[in-house]
Amino acid sequence: MADPKGFMSTPRQEWPRRPVDERVRDWNEVYVPGTLLPIISKQADRCMDCGIPFCHHACPLGNLIPEWNGLVARQDWRAASDRLHATNNFPEFTGRLCPAPCEAGCVLAINQPAVTIKNVECAIADRAWEDGYVEPCPPERLSDRTVAVIGSGPTGLAAAQQLTRAGHTVVVYERDDRLGGLMRYGIPDFKMEKHHLDRRLEQMEAEGTRFRAATVVGRDIGADELRARYDAVVIATGATAWRELDVPGRDLAGVHQAMEYLPPANRVCAGDLKVSPLSAAGRHVVIVGGGDTGADCLGTAVREGAASVTQLDIYTMPGTERDEETEPWPTYPKIYRLSAAHEEAATLRTAPAADADARLFAASTLRLTGDDSGHVRGLHLVEVDAQRRPLPGTERTLPADLVLLALGFSGPDRSDGLIDQLGIELTPRGTIARDAHFATNVFGVFAAGDAARGQSLIVWAIAEGRAVAAAVDRYLMGGSELPAPIGPYDQPMKV
Repeated sequence: MADPKGFMSTPRQEWPRRPVDERVRDWNEVYVPGTLLPIISKQADRCMDCGIPFCHHACPLGNLIPEWNGLVARQDWRAASDRLHATNNFPEFTGRLCPAPCEAGCVLAINQPAVTIKNVECAIADRAWEDGYVEPCPPERLSDRTVAVIGSGPTGLAAAQQLTRAGHTVVVYERDDRLGGLMRYGIPDFKMEKHHLDRRLEQMEAEGTRFRAATVVGRDIGADELRARYDAVVIATGATAWRELDVPGRDLAGVHQAMEYLPPANRVCAGDLKVSPLSAAGRHVVIVGGGDTGADCLGTAVREGAASVTQLDIYTMPGTERDEETEPWPTYPKIYRLSAAHEEAATLRTAPAADADARLFAASTLRLTGDDSGHVRGLHLVEVDAQRRPLPGTERTLPADLVLLALGFSGPDRSDGLIDQLGIELTPRGTIARDAHFATNVFGVFAAGDAARGQSLIVWAIAEGRAVAAAVDRYLMGGSELPAPIGPYDQPMKV
């Protein structure tokens, strides 16, 4: 605790964003470059160094937050990097993409704005790369064990890095042409530029992890062949089976899933395409779904030059303060949050009929209608109450040339045949069933991340990857010194 009165004398200050009219003209990250480090030491000084730091418990990785806050306050960046990387393989990812449940659990947040934990984490990670503290950590000796990891999202990469460092020969299989899973083609560059991902992959390759992109396990390589070739298999394919909108007009042209829309936009940024085939330019866009994926679609459509963009959220508009009765501290509360994309939409007035920024709350889609050519032209909605019951007399129609469905994901995609070829058992909700050791019903096959947990946060994905790595190491060697921050049945703090 560098400054015992820091939380009393220093107000919360967050990483400044670039002006809206500037940042919507490019795909770079929304923050002002070079403005985080000058403010972050004072922000770290706000940490109270609590006797019982609930931020530890709110974070599934168990990040040593008060320790690296104190080190940053004292400008000891190398030690701070060491403490941060001791529990988190990819802090530059979480520092940009995680919604920071740790801040909701900050003791200071009981009656003041929380410590900017996420910004401190990002500053440490970026400074560590800048100063050369992040180096490959190859194992001192190799085992004679081999592991296949299917999926190169945060879970697969974390598992692969941990198992490689433990001495095993690890091969990561990815069905897309580039590595990274949803971080590559699902997350827009304005949230995380892809060079952050690329340099981690370079580090992992230098440590000995091998990668096989553009390889669909179940088609390009059969499940039986995979099991015969490796001593253990980790399924970390994510929950990519998207939920559908079952309303009349769903089959009209111009109605697409969010994950059909976002990847081409990312490919434009990567230089693969000049223009996305689903570009929102000049079109009236309606996004069905109020979550982060919907916000990613919103920010993308704004940058593509949409004529209008409206986001529908079936939930009622939350308040700006925590409801202490239903969501007491230190749980993660559902409150009104203004993401960068929503700030842009509000400033540019992309949806004049919206309740706030670009969102219409308590709105349920009734049907979609189109023109004579079969292309969508309108979305008919109705307002609903807290129990999602339609309110009479509230129907209205929004113009819609492009409708994007961002309704979440139900479980792993089975179209590649992997799950059926292996004979993997599923839970009633469609996720992969596993025991207390992350093992499936198939000997030597383990499952982690969204494929087994269900759709969750990136910080849980990395924690799952670290935990399944410890389980696989124990299975292969009879014991393990790898950390296991969570168990397969652990859940976020809630009432």
